[in-house]
Amino acid sequence: QVQLVESGGGLVQAGGSLSLSCAASGNTDSRYTVAWFRQAPGKEREFVAAVDWRSASTKYADIVKVRCTISRDIGKNTVYLQMNSLKPEDTAVYYCAADAQWYRMSRDSVEYEYWGQGTQVTVSS
Repeated sequence: QVQLVESGGGLVQAGGSLSLSCAASGNTDSRYTVAWFRQAPGKEREFVAAVDWRSASTKYADIVKVRCTISRDIGKNTVYLQMNSLKPEDTAVYYCAADAQWYRMSRDSVEYEYWGQGTQVTVSS
C-alpha cells in the first residue's frame, strides 16, 4: 500500500501559478502511475495529468496540457504538479492518486486504488 498527502493548494489570481505536491509513503519501492485529478463543485472528477513513477513518462489532459507540468522526485517520494496561467475554471479540489497497475497510465479515476485527501485550489477572476 501507499499513502498520499497533497499540499500546495490555495487562492491565486487568474494568470497566476501554483505548485502542488503529493508526498508518498509506505510501499514506495513498487512501481506506480501517480496521477492528479480534480473535482469542481457539482462536477465529476476529471483527469489532469499522470506520471510513471519509474520511467517518468507523462500523460496530460488536453485542457491543461500547455499549462501544467507533472514531475516526480524519487528521492523525496514526491510528485509535483506545476500549474501556470491559471483560470477561474481551474478552481477545484485537486487529488493525487496512485495505480499499482502502472502500465495502464489510466485517465479513469476508478482504476486508481490509492488517494490523498485533496487540496483546494481557488482561482479568482
